[in-house]
Amino acid sequence: GKHSASVLIMHGLGDSAEGFVDVAEMLSYRLPYVKFILPTAPSSPVTLNGGMVMNSWYDIVGLDDRASETCDGLDESRNIVTNIIESEVNLGIPYSRIVLAGFSQGGAMSLVTGLQLPAEKQVAGILVMSGYLPRANAFRLTHGLENTPILHCHGLADPMVRYNWAENTQAEIQRQGALNYELKSYRGLGHSLNEQVIQDALKFISERLPDDPSFALPAKSPSEMSIKELKEAIRQAGLSHRANGFREKSEFVE
Repeated sequence: GKHSASVLIMHGLGDSAEGFVDVAEMLSYRLPYVKFILPTAPSSPVTLNGGMVMNSWYDIVGLDDRASETCDGLDESRNIVTNIIESEVNLGIPYSRIVLAGFSQGGAMSLVTGLQLPAEKQVAGILVMSGYLPRANAFRLTHGLENTPILHCHGLADPMVRYNWAENTQAEIQRQGALNYELKSYRGLGHSLNEQVIQDALKFISERLPDDPSFALPAKSPSEMSIKELKEAIRQAGLSHRANGFREKSEFVE
């Protein structure tokens, strides 16, 4: 199908967009009308890791639940995410056809960004995997976003982001008025995903973003596409093995 919805998936601390390509491809196979966007966090020193520079949406200081940490860099990263949302809207995808998703620190980003947008920019849903609410003391759920659907998938055996952080996150966001926050637990699952989480994620995204051709963007002609868009179009058309070695945009278009 044509592109009629978008999902942002934000990775965890120290990872990159590459870490979620496999998951995005699995989901994309089942949801061909959805564009999956995998941003990579900025590189910055992380206090918890002795100041080592790594991809991080914000600084992490300690091993506690981060509710009271200042999370330096969080506001800048929120701006990165909201700019991606705005660029999708400028293409013609409405806010109601966008889902924010993320794993661990990326899941934290999806909550803190999606639930503090202006009410008129409400997204279709928020998918949190092994995440939590960072800087909870500064978090304010936007009035008007109380009914935003949230699915929070979390392993009961998670040693990094403990399950009780997930419970505290749900409790705080519900205390601020959220009406549609589902927390699903997975026995034996650590700080990772499994087949069941991916199935639940697929179900959530497909319910929030059903196939609706009335939202489909008109297809661009190859001459209007960026190199990245051309590569994606060729990959989706199954032509990538024939196009290996082509690097110039003009070679694709001719």
